[in-house]
Amino acid sequence: MKAGRKIIHIDMDAFYASVEQRDHPELRGKPIAVGGAGMRGVVASASYEARQFGVRSAMPSVTARRLCPQLIFVRSRFDVYRDVSHQIRDIFLEYTDLVEPLSLDEAYLDVTDARRGPRSATLIAGEIRRRIREETGLTASAGVSFNKFLAKVASDINKPDGQKVITPEEAIPFLEGLPIEAFHGIGKVTAEKMRRMGIFDGAGLKRFTEAELVRRFGKVGRHYYRIVRADDSREVNPNRIRKSIGAERTYKEDLADIGEMKDKLSYLAEVVYKYMEKADNFGRTVTVKAKMPDFRVITRSRTFATEVRRLADLAAIAHGLLEENKEEVGSVRLLGLAVSNLAREHAADGIQLEFDFERQKEEEE
Repeated sequence: MKAGRKIIHIDMDAFYASVEQRDHPELRGKPIAVGGAGMRGVVASASYEARQFGVRSAMPSVTARRLCPQLIFVRSRFDVYRDVSHQIRDIFLEYTDLVEPLSLDEAYLDVTDARRGPRSATLIAGEIRRRIREETGLTASAGVSFNKFLAKVASDINKPDGQKVITPEEAIPFLEGLPIEAFHGIGKVTAEKMRRMGIFDGAGLKRFTEAELVRRFGKVGRHYYRIVRADDSREVNPNRIRKSIGAERTYKEDLADIGEMKDKLSYLAEVVYKYMEKADNFGRTVTVKAKMPDFRVITRSRTFATEVRRLADLAAIAHGLLEENKEEVGSVRLLGLAVSNLAREHAADGIQLEFDFERQKEEEE
């Protein structure tokens, strides 16, 4: 364990919803959800007033409305959220160059050798949270520890507008008592599988050998074995490389006509191509994703010897993948398009790669 490092994980509180409540005083104190209100809508963010009713992000809007009949839906404004995110990131960069954004609303900071502020990571986290509140009118929660995993878990402990520190001496007892569903990276399905194995907390997970966990869960079992022992040597990487650039859309009505699907893919190709062109980062693998009305998902890919560098080629490849699988696709409620095997990925020897699929969360008009 590298106990000498000082890692902070900052996580904005109900970010999109909080921005809307900040900018629209009439929404303050009310249960709101950012996202589409229609039958195919999905909640992108829920205010804490809405969360009291069980409303959560990624929940179908119909379900959210059923849980909270008085829920107010607000259309998303991603340009505004990005501007606020950049404002917050500028605050981070005053303290350290080692800032690794995970999304618009969260980031890791390595303040082991901070360029300003107190020497204590705990005090720096508090100072950053204060500045975010004063300069943006929003609140953030923070986790402070000696590795990324613990900092990430800690930031959830005292939400909203709270802070949690896990010292090297506290790490193992903390992890042993942590409910298995609270381990970052262990989702509902895996948590349920673990409970069937008699694993209900970190202490239960720790009873299994690495070989046993790999046998039960595959390669990720090695990760579970390490994290419950506070073993996480990942560095905060300000130059995180994309593994994929993509976009997807959920449609208000199912699409059954292949021509209409191709039109939608053409639009997605334009979105993806603009991202690649702006970043000057083109890829060799094209993937089409389709979600059926029964929520079954299929993906189909094709890899080429060289990068796909023309919009027309990208659209044609997407159309071809759809055409080749049209019998299996049938009708769809969602289409997605992604490009991976990116040029910069291959140029980044020695850099840990993390998936960063750029999702378009607003419904198609």
